[in-house]
Amino acid sequence: MSAAGGAVAGPDGLLRCPWGLSAEDYVAYHDDEWGRPVHGDDALFERLSLEAFQSGLSWLTILRRREGFRAAFAGFEIAAVAEFGPADEQRLLADTGIIRNRLKVQATLANARTLAAWAPGELDTLIWSHAPDPAGRPAPRTLADVPAVTPESTALAKELKRRGVRFVGPTTAYALMQACGLVDDHLADCHAR
Repeated sequence: MSAAGGAVAGPDGLLRCPWGLSAEDYVAYHDDEWGRPVHGDDALFERLSLEAFQSGLSWLTILRRREGFRAAFAGFEIAAVAEFGPADEQRLLADTGIIRNRLKVQATLANARTLAAWAPGELDTLIWSHAPDPAGRPAPRTLADVPAVTPESTALAKELKRRGVRFVGPTTAYALMQACGLVDDHLADCHAR
């Protein structure tokens, strides 16, 4: 049962954020990945890229194609993707295992080239430097308490853009922060919190 957008009991009796039960594919993602700390430039490049591809779509669409994205984008290894050329771009635009949006594909390739020039660990350090103090953030009680944008996500998007990263706005940056554990937006009664 849910209290006005609060945590909901799943078939296993565990309380979860309501979206975590909205589709079967979401349960493991909600329980084991979302909100857990992610570190490493390649891992963060993957999440940043997938959040950009998600823009305007449901996360479920991306989640169901994640393995296709990983295969298409060389496991999101920055150095490998940075070497992709025009033939790779055409291959990606024909790949039915991913979202074939030209602007998003081009942004992912451009971002890899940009990030390949950064020092090892620089993306990780930059992203995590924008994590808010968890002590200043009360646990959300309902989905209405979860923001779409914060001052930190706005600052992160601005800094990434300033440094040449494309297709990342404050909302995408906040989704990245949620997915990678910079913030814990699991509801107060959610077992994953």
